[in-house]
Amino acid sequence: MESIGESVKKLRKDRGYTLKDISKQANLSIGYLSQFERGITTIAVEQLAKIADILGVSINYFFDESATREDVVTRSYDQPVLRIINQNIYKSLSSNPEDKGMMPKLVEMLPSQNTEQVTGAPHEGEEFIYVLEGILTLIIDGTEQQVYPGDSAHYMSSRPHNWANYTNKMVKFIAVHTPSDF
Repeated sequence: MESIGESVKKLRKDRGYTLKDISKQANLSIGYLSQFERGITTIAVEQLAKIADILGVSINYFFDESATREDVVTRSYDQPVLRIINQNIYKSLSSNPEDKGMMPKLVEMLPSQNTEQVTGAPHEGEEFIYVLEGILTLIIDGTEQQVYPGDSAHYMSSRPHNWANYTNKMVKFIAVHTPSDF
């Protein structure tokens, strides 16, 4: 199976781009891009999205849609992007969530561009979050709480709730909710 870096290299060459061309447009070093293409280093979703844009494809182009149903391990470099909403990037932490009762996700929240008040919304099920990096603001029943790296929260989703990043740094956390999106 071809890695994402190998796919980028193949498409880059097919499109007639050099490492230097992509380096300039994506604002990444030639050495870093070369290491990524050879599988020596990983790449952030934002950088891969920029490269995909330069190469004229969707970021999903680089993700294998044909994962076998037997896959139970999801590698960090194979976490498919589920969606990008506002400043939030949602990645699946499950290789085959379609037949499961819960949906684990890695959420990367970029710093907020506005200071608009975030409102909560209820839905069916329950949620669990675990903060990996940054300071997450968790809003439950209209009350804001700061959740720090290593902290977790578990609540019924029927309570109005939401998340926000009011800092100037990225916030990363794991979110697991039931029922699954699928």
